[in-house]
Amino acid sequence: MESTVLPPGAVQAHYDNLLAEHYDWMLGAPVERKVAEQQKLLNEIAGSAANDDLAVDLGCGSGFQSLALAELGYRVLALDISERLLATLAARIKSRNITIRRADIRNLDDHVAPATVSLAVCMGDTLTHLSSHQEADALFQSVARALKPRGVFIATYRDLSGRELQGLDRFIPIRGDDGRTMLCFLEYNSAETVVVHDLIYVRDADGLWALHKSSYRKLRLSLDWVRGRVEAAGLSIVLQRADGIVTLAAVKIRTPSRSADSTARDGATDASSRRSARRVLAVASGGSMTIMTKLTTLGGNSWTRISGQSLRPKRS
Repeated sequence: MESTVLPPGAVQAHYDNLLAEHYDWMLGAPVERKVAEQQKLLNEIAGSAANDDLAVDLGCGSGFQSLALAELGYRVLALDISERLLATLAARIKSRNITIRRADIRNLDDHVAPATVSLAVCMGDTLTHLSSHQEADALFQSVARALKPRGVFIATYRDLSGRELQGLDRFIPIRGDDGRTMLCFLEYNSAETVVVHDLIYVRDADGLWALHKSSYRKLRLSLDWVRGRVEAAGLSIVLQRADGIVTLAAVKIRTPSRSADSTARDGATDASSRRSARRVLAVASGGSMTIMTKLTTLGGNSWTRISGQSLRPKRS
């Protein structure tokens, strides 16, 4: 696939110059509540840690997922390029087993050894911050190399690949209070990227409003494309939700195949891959999983789910 490559450093500059300062505020909830939400979600999908399991938080931001993973008993490696957001997370760690590293997630192979990670998460909108579809594809391959057999990958991102907003619908209010107001404006400049213009008005001590603004591009990643590339990397999708924000969970059950013959031998069609995932997941939970392919609910949301319980058995 031909791909638009984003300007080097554009995402980092956007966060350094604007977004990092307002990051927690724009999410509109206390830190404790956000961490509790993430802990519940991650526990329902992947379960708690066992035997000092390593979890990697790709694009950790100010740490909602990292803190949640630590509460679930994981030894956490938190990676991000924003020094300011990492400093915010550092102030929240206390006694939790979290290692912070200022690093580009595209260089994951430099930070973890193969087959050492039990759980990798790439949440928020981190995937769309990559510079190209090829970089997203390469990240999925790096995650697959890092995961242990039966290791789990969870990703969330905003799907901007569908219908393009028109006219005033492209102006999206984010949050406002007495001291700040934020909105973004979407500019669809190609089939593969959208330019996001973030506009934040801040009231100063004299009551005057000042505009702070910055722009960056995000990738338009369709669910079908992401599913295909995650499975091509050797992971099997076992749970998904798509309602504007896509959530995928996948398990490592095989090695990526390179030839038609090996693909046939490994049973790497979508259907057989999912059947294999069900067998592995049932074994991983002691054979107690209820296998289903219908829609079910998780946290009040509609999911297409293969496993009736978490992907990995919960530990007491």
